[in-house]
Amino acid sequence: MRERRWETTQPMSFAQALAVGERLAALGLKPAAPANDVICYVEEWTVTSPEDFDHLDPWATEDATLVHVREHWRGDFFLLAGAYHTVYQRYQDVGTYCSVSHPWRTREPLRLHEPKHMLWLGFRHAHSFVRVRLQTSQVITPGETRGDAERGRWLDERRAAFLDAIAVLELPVETAVEKDAVVLRPHDQSIPFFCSWPDAFGPCQFEYNTSDAFEFLVPASKLAATLAPEPAGVRAYLTGFSEEALAEFQSIEAGVRFAYRCSVHCPLDDLPEVLSAIHPDGRLYATLCEFQTQELVPEGEDASAIIGIVGFNGSFQIEARLNRAPLAEEAMAGWLERVIGHPVVYAPLPAFV
Repeated sequence: MRERRWETTQPMSFAQALAVGERLAALGLKPAAPANDVICYVEEWTVTSPEDFDHLDPWATEDATLVHVREHWRGDFFLLAGAYHTVYQRYQDVGTYCSVSHPWRTREPLRLHEPKHMLWLGFRHAHSFVRVRLQTSQVITPGETRGDAERGRWLDERRAAFLDAIAVLELPVETAVEKDAVVLRPHDQSIPFFCSWPDAFGPCQFEYNTSDAFEFLVPASKLAATLAPEPAGVRAYLTGFSEEALAEFQSIEAGVRFAYRCSVHCPLDDLPEVLSAIHPDGRLYATLCEFQTQELVPEGEDASAIIGIVGFNGSFQIEARLNRAPLAEEAMAGWLERVIGHPVVYAPLPAFV
């Protein structure tokens, strides 16, 4: 589900971040204590080689994914994805996963949706998939009414953007509007087909699966080509592979930056040490407190809120994520500042990292 997100505006020490937890406790909420075990999510941790993951050995980790990052790339997506698939075939197993992402562009400019979106061509055990995600000009989450005055345009643009991708990929998928939201369905209902990442107007993402590992190589390359002649930010995601396999993936093409993402199980108090281990580029996030907003603003709409600690560049900040805004837009920042005790700014997460 799409989220609304605000973050504090100035770097803070870890002690200041923990003090936010004390402030939340004084409001009657139940934040994590420093000694509590938490799940810390690590992203964008640039490494020189896959072996650098050993820096996290002091803690239990899971869901480790090595990301091959290519910036300003102008290559042939068919050849690149095919090369990853060739290596994948040699090492595939039940727990392995490989996907390659590439931006694509809609045929016509849209006002409420961005011109550039993302596709993933992926390979899992015994099947492959193509995933398409749309980026909107603003985030209006399910249940919010801010976009109701232009709902018709939102729905028309959403269908048009999806239909662009569906046509290029030549997928047997139909779109419709039901109950004031866009819906997508494959012609063959037995096909594994998933819609996700919903906002107030329907899903922003779909995934179409097939047992034919080669079926989407050419269609996905055609969709990637809609970005031309602009260079692309391309990423390959590798999960569950041996060191031998990762070494072979490294040989596919030069000019790659390696980055890890994973989950770390640790006491909240260990976050500074984890941040030091992933220095200088890594980012971490851990939940400090979860609550329903009507606990603090009974007069507002009820929303699920998460206050989290974010670490990067040797310092910390606080973020607030909500499944919807419980108050009017103009009141949200001020209310969150009173809850957190620090100035905040609206800061939606990037859609495609």
